[in-house]
Amino acid sequence: MIMKAKFFTRSMVLLVLFVYGCDSSSKNSTEILWDRYGVPHIFANEYDELFYSFGWAQMRNHANLMLRLFAQSRGRAAEYYGEQYIDSDKWVHTHNIPQRAKDWLELQKPAFKLYFESFVNGINDYAEKFPKDIDVENQAVLPIKSVDLLTHYQRVIMYHFVTNPRDTQFDPYSIDKNKGSNAWAIGPSKSASGNAMLIINPHLSWGDMFTWFEVQLNCHSLNIYGATLVGSPFIGIGFNDNIGWAHTNNVHDGQDMYKLVLADKGYKWGENIEPFNKRTIQLKVKKKNGNLNTEEFLIKESIHGPIVREDEKYAYALRVVGQDQPFVFEQYFDMALSKNFDQFEKAVSRLQNPFFTTMYADRNGRIMHLFGGRTPIRPKGDWNWLGTVPGDTPATLWNNTHTYDELPKVIDANSGWLQNANDPPWTTTIPLELNRHDYPSYMSRNFMHFRAQRSARMAYEDQKISFDELLSHKMDTRMELADRLLDDLISAAMESEDLLLKKSSIILQNWDRCANNNSRGAVLFKEWVDASGFKIDKSELFRIPWNEANPINTPQGINNLDMAVKTLKTVALEVISKYDSLDVSWGDVYRIIGHDIDLPSNGGPGDPYGIFRVTAYKPIKDNRYAAVGGDSFQAVVEFSNPLKALVGIGYGNASQKNSIHRSDQAEFYSQKKLRPAWRTRIEIERNLIHKEIF
Repeated sequence: MIMKAKFFTRSMVLLVLFVYGCDSSSKNSTEILWDRYGVPHIFANEYDELFYSFGWAQMRNHANLMLRLFAQSRGRAAEYYGEQYIDSDKWVHTHNIPQRAKDWLELQKPAFKLYFESFVNGINDYAEKFPKDIDVENQAVLPIKSVDLLTHYQRVIMYHFVTNPRDTQFDPYSIDKNKGSNAWAIGPSKSASGNAMLIINPHLSWGDMFTWFEVQLNCHSLNIYGATLVGSPFIGIGFNDNIGWAHTNNVHDGQDMYKLVLADKGYKWGENIEPFNKRTIQLKVKKKNGNLNTEEFLIKESIHGPIVREDEKYAYALRVVGQDQPFVFEQYFDMALSKNFDQFEKAVSRLQNPFFTTMYADRNGRIMHLFGGRTPIRPKGDWNWLGTVPGDTPATLWNNTHTYDELPKVIDANSGWLQNANDPPWTTTIPLELNRHDYPSYMSRNFMHFRAQRSARMAYEDQKISFDELLSHKMDTRMELADRLLDDLISAAMESEDLLLKKSSIILQNWDRCANNNSRGAVLFKEWVDASGFKIDKSELFRIPWNEANPINTPQGINNLDMAVKTLKTVALEVISKYDSLDVSWGDVYRIIGHDIDLPSNGGPGDPYGIFRVTAYKPIKDNRYAAVGGDSFQAVVEFSNPLKALVGIGYGNASQKNSIHRSDQAEFYSQKKLRPAWRTRIEIERNLIHKEIF
């Protein structure tokens, strides 16, 4: 039967045919072709059918995760799961996410309201068809409604990327080890083949709201391959036959913390005293015995925004961008439909997403780096926009954000290449093409982490980059910091009469300066760096500090060699104590563990070590570490004829307990490999596991 999502209800019976090893496709059917890595390739005749199938497919691979995320975005997770979610619910209601989502939904065009409805119908129909796939505690979250898509988007992007409950003040030097990205765009003049190329490489935690879902969507002129964060109805990063884009977390300050002076049950505002706006939320909380208690939560707001903390004298209000950009889905839909730069620029210039740098490349050889998102137009004055801003004067209040034309961007770089590794936009290519003094000082700070330096160095030094070389650069684990410090450290340690220091220096001298599975010396160097405290902003530790006139070659050298050698001996003793070996291999200590796998890992935290291939770890038993984040959805794309693309997800494309795809790509990660992106029906059907026909 032909699926029409707009007519489905949860009470209807959905016919799903599973076809193994044969082709029963029909031009009148909507199909999901599942390949052997759990990637759905959806072929639909109408967009409502496409989005219905998209919701259905996400449920098949991530049903319980999706429902938990929607529960949290409603601000009702404590009601469903228990009191451990009270703070999460309070954060959602403090920022008025549920009400704003309702308002945003009413503003959508009729077609997009239909797509939202179709997507959630796919979710709900899957849950009704396969109730055993849904954990008991998640049954209460059903049915999912269209408004849940907008609460989820706001919670993730606006209130866990732009700002988050753990870090409500912007730190320009802080890059969360579990949240970041790399992206490259290579133009024809830099490409060995003459074709533009693109690296898509977000670094996020391997779970929860940051889980990627790989998918291909086909309908009418739409044929987009990429990934979305679970629970989202649009492709966040991806490529079609003609264009592609990546995102990185930009060093973008889209929030400000205002310090309000309390007075007479209100706060000082110029010469006056203003009362707080107040609203009370009834939070239901599930107790351990299963009973529901109701707790009242008072939310106070100033003209700046909600109060996020308060003491006897002051209240602190958080102002966050993005609250008046409700059309993000429409923007990304048009980005995915784009066939050339002009169409893509028209879509992305709407700035409906308040965060992220965008890296772009296309078949015509156009490349772009856009320092995107919404940046406030901040008032002039000597205000500390990185700290707390006085909230007792109208002089500090901002209401507008910079337009697309006002944002830093480089289009068709003279160098032929663009990179971003969460560094400010000024160093996107070398020689520099942006002058930071042409922009407000608050637009972005001026520094370059070692991972970004490694990124730019590889692009700068490779005269002509082939597709295979691009893949090699993407997988690079060399520690840029080692190239700045190691020669000094080895020479100083060699001069010592201490046998342990001499042995340490030999190990470090023989080390490949990488964090590969079999790299010996990497663990010793990392432990020494951690004990020494080297960071890009610790200029006093370096013999030559960072210099923006020479951004990828500074800082250099060790300022205090005596302390460095002393620290090396202490660390060497600790490494031997932990691992019974001074030259233990990186992959013996750093592992990929889970779902019946235990594999050697590679890569590490990007900074301060300067590793381009980012893998984040948590400690486990026996002084080992397990990968928990870093390279997630990855794609290396060349706009050749036909298009060439390799892709991968570090952890697998599913989180359901019974899925074979929870960790079936871990071996690729361990071996620093990607797999072909199957995009044509012939390729897909050669690698078909099963087919669903609606």
